[in-house]
Amino acid sequence: MPPTAPPPFSLPSRPAPGSVAEVARLFFRLGVVGFGGPAAHIAMMEDEVVRRRGWLARERFLDLLAATNLIPGPNSTEMAIHLGYVRAGWPGLLVGGACFIVPAALIVLAFAVAYVRWGELPEAAWLLYGIKPVIVAVIVQALWRLARTALPTPLVAAIATAAAILALGGVNELLVLFAGAVAVPVARAAGRGANPEARLGLVALGPPLLPATLAAAGVAPAGPSLLGLFLIFLKVGSILFGSGYVLLAFLRPDLVERTGWLTDRQLLDAIAVGQLTPGPVLTTATFVGYVVAGVPGAVLATVGIFLPSFVLVALSSPFLPRLRRSAWAAAFLDGARAASVALMAVVTWQLGRAAVVDVPAALLTLAAGALVFGTRLNSAWVVVGGAFAGGLLGLLR
Repeated sequence: MPPTAPPPFSLPSRPAPGSVAEVARLFFRLGVVGFGGPAAHIAMMEDEVVRRRGWLARERFLDLLAATNLIPGPNSTEMAIHLGYVRAGWPGLLVGGACFIVPAALIVLAFAVAYVRWGELPEAAWLLYGIKPVIVAVIVQALWRLARTALPTPLVAAIATAAAILALGGVNELLVLFAGAVAVPVARAAGRGANPEARLGLVALGPPLLPATLAAAGVAPAGPSLLGLFLIFLKVGSILFGSGYVLLAFLRPDLVERTGWLTDRQLLDAIAVGQLTPGPVLTTATFVGYVVAGVPGAVLATVGIFLPSFVLVALSSPFLPRLRRSAWAAAFLDGARAASVALMAVVTWQLGRAAVVDVPAALLTLAAGALVFGTRLNSAWVVVGGAFAGGLLGLLR
């Protein structure tokens, strides 16, 4: 009897034999050297676990990558969590994710300590003056890249435009996100009957996204508090679809507009540190947490934003094959990504107004835009160039 072909989507039902120590060593190293954002992180993981170590076949790696796109959270971190489980079971799941996150979080914490201590010095102020316009250009380039993927059809683009208009009108970003997520499947179903199998996909989507709904409900802290800070980042980690840059769409409304715990300037500085450091972009949370509430705030913000990734990877695995086959679930995710990009565009506009304050800043933004759009230069080096330009302007004035 000939062997049957493998299924088109397969997640590990049982981890391969391997030690937690080797998982820890690999992902700690990747967390230290992982510059370049999620795409670079995933490329490094593929090189290590498929080509060099043979932990799993490339097809299985691609299946896991597809799985990370079906749930909220940072893709590269969720890949580390998945791969840790593949190699060493539940202990590997925890250790793989933690070892990928912790090095970057510690580096960001060191930056945050220096920022709070010396960030108001004139020399530092000029460096940050040069960095902020450059960060706006980096965000615009990321937004353009994301929009090309997240807005594949005129229908989805129209829904994203409507979402941006709602956000500019002051509608809560969670309502905008879920309105977009629901609008795409409803619009696609209009004019054709939705079959039971399609509806089953949305039923399957419920359990993985339940933590997001619970975390998002009623999070409106009245004043600075560790619990409020933790809940804000828990919410963001639970509803974040797409790139880590989408983080901006949710941090500014909560931390700048509603609570006033950060200024636009401080948020831009946090983003700059995220660009200059290795590992997940979401370790920006560590910086923000320290600025708001010291070391306890840094720890709680970091745990809050990454905890949903561990929970969602563990809970969603049984449902992922069904989700991938469901047209309704795919449409739901298309809508969520489109709304996320729309929210990010609105926040980019708001941050740009805070960063581009004069003609030299505008010229820095244009020069950085030419570099990030026209070359393959790593964005971290563009940010360093912005700091150098800001320091030079400070010497000349």
